[in-house]
Amino acid sequence: MTSRKQILAAARVLIDEHGWEKLTIRRLAAEMGLGSTTLYTHVSGKEDLLFLLIHEYAEQIPHPELPSMPRDRIVAAVVAIHDGLAAWPWAAEVLTTDGFIARLGDSFLSLVETVLSGVVDAGRTPDDSVRIFRSIWYYTVGEILVRTHTRHREMDERDPTRLNAYFGNADGGRARLPHLAAVAGRWGTLAGQDTFAQGLRAFVDGLLAQPPEPA
Repeated sequence: MTSRKQILAAARVLIDEHGWEKLTIRRLAAEMGLGSTTLYTHVSGKEDLLFLLIHEYAEQIPHPELPSMPRDRIVAAVVAIHDGLAAWPWAAEVLTTDGFIARLGDSFLSLVETVLSGVVDAGRTPDDSVRIFRSIWYYTVGEILVRTHTRHREMDERDPTRLNAYFGNADGGRARLPHLAAVAGRWGTLAGQDTFAQGLRAFVDGLLAQPPEPA
């Protein structure tokens, strides 16, 4: 008998080796030596399979000790979400579609609840809490995906010689782009620094300081 646990384990192997885009029910069935019909008794399709995987993984994301201040609780919860998804970045890419919230389990949703309650405790409305969460979510997922894609490609930003040559010398670059030229040799190092938590704190402060949206 094939179990859902076996199916999810085999799907994880395929994703790790080939990426989530290449995962199909037919391919997974072939890898497991099964017929597609057998898998369809456990999952309704690729999307269902992906969300089952994400649900299983999200339940394992550790929850931090929550500070007393609302702003700090928001930051702690979002950093936990970020760090958990950064370890499995394809999940962040699948979750870029609005409406994913309804597909996740209580463990992940409790982190979302922490963000919403922190916003309300900071003096904003429940409607504002949704808007603010979505803005934070976009920032979080965007940061994960940019770093993941950068690691997987040879980017010009990683070559200080090319940057310095272009910004500093080509066509009078220093005169046209003086600030870029000044940091060209250090751009790759600076861009590679992990500034997520620092940026998140500033972002949350800015969002909470905005006047409430009209009803």
